[in-house]
Amino acid sequence: MSLSRRDAYRAILLFGLVSLLGDTIYEGARAVAPSYLNALGATAFVVGLTFGISEFLGLSLRLVSGVLADRTRAYWLLYSLGYGLLISIPLMGFTNLWFVAAALIFIERAAKGLRSPARDVLISSISESIGTGKAFGLHELLDQVGAVLGPAILGLILMWMPGRYDEAFSILLIPYAILILTVSYVYSRYRSTRPLEESHTVELRDLPIPFWLYSLSVLLNTMGLIHVSLIVLASSIAFSPWMAAFLYVLMQGVDAISAPLAGLSYDKIGRKVLYLPFLLSPIPSILTLHGGSTPLIGAVITFGIIYGMQESIYRAAVSDLISPSIRGTAYGIFNTLYGLGFLISGAMFGLFLQMNWAVQGAIFALVLQAVAALMLYKSLK
Repeated sequence: MSLSRRDAYRAILLFGLVSLLGDTIYEGARAVAPSYLNALGATAFVVGLTFGISEFLGLSLRLVSGVLADRTRAYWLLYSLGYGLLISIPLMGFTNLWFVAAALIFIERAAKGLRSPARDVLISSISESIGTGKAFGLHELLDQVGAVLGPAILGLILMWMPGRYDEAFSILLIPYAILILTVSYVYSRYRSTRPLEESHTVELRDLPIPFWLYSLSVLLNTMGLIHVSLIVLASSIAFSPWMAAFLYVLMQGVDAISAPLAGLSYDKIGRKVLYLPFLLSPIPSILTLHGGSTPLIGAVITFGIIYGMQESIYRAAVSDLISPSIRGTAYGIFNTLYGLGFLISGAMFGLFLQMNWAVQGAIFALVLQAVAALMLYKSLK
């Protein structure tokens, strides 16, 4: 299905609306889930490991769902199922056991893993007339509206009713119902959207060397970047759970500005713009481990800049390296390595935070980011 520029923009807006509602749900939960797990008895290491495992689960599952999407071309089924499973987040309001809450977090990440490769393929397929960087940047901007709205709602609930996590999570049933209706509408209107090229069985040798070098650089980059759950946890201890939620809103607001600007920059100067998030990545890790109110605010802002770029131009770079017929598989492999980075980051920085090892954590971050930047340089040659 080939779309005109006007129709392509309209489609991106509708896909963005779906993501807005989805982010209202799961980003709202992520703004308070670290402090919720901590209140239920989980340590900083357990919180970091939980979110690290959940990220790895969700991102590595994209390898399976990406291959499945390419071979079956069931992009819409995976896209819809992934959003349907977001019901796990409102269900967190009905438990007071940290391991049950952790399991529901795993389900939410798995749901994202199911839908994301299919969604990225669908977006890249309809964005040919407007540019992939611009399309992913605009999509991420709308995505971030929900990422700001959800944490703000849950933050207000916890400010008015301290400790009432059950009320906070249960309110998310409302955007979930609207989400299901919106997904149904988008499917009914754009169900013929899919890559024009037929898929075929993908061999690893089909993927070019620059793709592998780039993916490995992102793995190292993510390993050396503290997970946002630990920034939230540190903020909830330094301030309060509701204040940590609003700092998460600040981070998402910075993300919302960063993503489209990065997308426009990417379309103008190409993959060299990726050096910026790599160079910035040690900062939030070092500031969070240092502790204190001002460093934590600095960590929130710099993490927002980096994450906005990760969510827009990191994905756009993959689409420019890979042909449409095997793009789902490539996104799956890329996101598996991306998720492995989150797993290692969550465990390592959770340990650094729990043991107050600020110096060791800073060295870990700086060394990994230096190697990641070198690997990125090699992928651009």
